[in-house]
Amino acid sequence: MTRRMFCRCGNAPGAPSPEDQAVVDAFRAMLAAVCDPQPWTPGRAQDAAVRVGPFIERAHPRPGDDHGTDQIAVALVHPDTGHAAAYLHGHQLGYTGKGWLRCETAAILGVWQPAYAMLTHAAAGLPLPDDVGMPPAHYGVHVEARRSDNTGYTLLRLGPYTQTWIASRDADRLNTELAGKAATVIPGFTVTAKDAPFDVSDHDSYTDPHGNDIAALLADALAGVSA
Repeated sequence: MTRRMFCRCGNAPGAPSPEDQAVVDAFRAMLAAVCDPQPWTPGRAQDAAVRVGPFIERAHPRPGDDHGTDQIAVALVHPDTGHAAAYLHGHQLGYTGKGWLRCETAAILGVWQPAYAMLTHAAAGLPLPDDVGMPPAHYGVHVEARRSDNTGYTLLRLGPYTQTWIASRDADRLNTELAGKAATVIPGFTVTAKDAPFDVSDHDSYTDPHGNDIAALLADALAGVSA
């Protein structure tokens, strides 16, 4: 006759140890956070929980660039960000190497909660994958028309650029196009180009510079103002 022995998991029969109870409580908190996430709201500068493959990661919005309803700019950060040891550990696992990324708000599970930490790559001792499913959102070029009192508006936005030196190069090229006529191209305004962070929350206002003649894009923008 086969006898099946059943035993209770834990250190001993009876009440669970404080260590076991802490693990159980953390697991229950994680399940509650996943099943009933706190809604993330644009414009509140809240860290978000986002899905990266089968994992959940902590995403820190770029200051001032979290008000978009469909896209925001984020950096993936170690779940223990805020503690000194997390920086070194996060660097080793690739958390600081991705830079600013374009995150669709539909990919946000909710507001980041510590209970999600056990679902991260860091908790599994794994580095972030090369492809986290979010394209870069690093840099842009803004062509601005300014009055002498520094009031004015943005005439043209180009981006995103994945490297700052390319954005700076294109800004220099546009300023060369404007040289000698920057103060008169739009009466009463000085027009200049400068590199700037790519504003993901307002991404629809940008023109992709890749494969386009940026001098022609500038000419079209100026023509639209003077028309």
